[in-house]
Amino acid sequence: MQRFCQVVLIVSAVLGSWLGMQAVHESGHVIAAWLSGGRVNRVVLYPLTISRTDLVENPHPLLVVWAGPLGGCLLPLLAWGIVALFRQPWVYLPRFFAGFCLIANGAYIAVGAFGLIGDAGEMLRHGSPLWSLLVFGIVAISVGLGLWHRQGSHFGLGPARGTVNPIAAYSCFAVLLALIALGLIVDGE
Repeated sequence: MQRFCQVVLIVSAVLGSWLGMQAVHESGHVIAAWLSGGRVNRVVLYPLTISRTDLVENPHPLLVVWAGPLGGCLLPLLAWGIVALFRQPWVYLPRFFAGFCLIANGAYIAVGAFGLIGDAGEMLRHGSPLWSLLVFGIVAISVGLGLWHRQGSHFGLGPARGTVNPIAAYSCFAVLLALIALGLIVDGE
């Protein structure tokens, strides 16, 4: 039963972090679009696709495109900071999520810059210098890896030998199911 809970926790944390990262990333685009006078046509969060935000009007494309990865990094960091402030025993879960979001957004922007892929391509087309994308990527990935450092025991790795908190495991699974449902509801296609 111990290993089963460990697998549930790890798989749910990774898949939930992927879906949650896409949701906070797209939230950054949406919030920036609304605040800058843009109009959102749809947000795609379908669990089996890469998320995206389609705009009808976008008067400030550079602001909106940067808001995705910036929001996708800062919102999870804020959530982790709040949980850490109140010294919750499950603080490692939002810490893992924040690290995941930083690594994913950093890699997306840094690697995408070389292939003009997705947001990175838009950033470059709208005037962001290549170095800014690379610095963002390096900093985000480095901070994300720092957040993950020495967290393995919470996930039953190393000396923990598969022992995890079953409540955390099943809570992560419930969050994963909620994120899948959110993606199916929000899906605009």
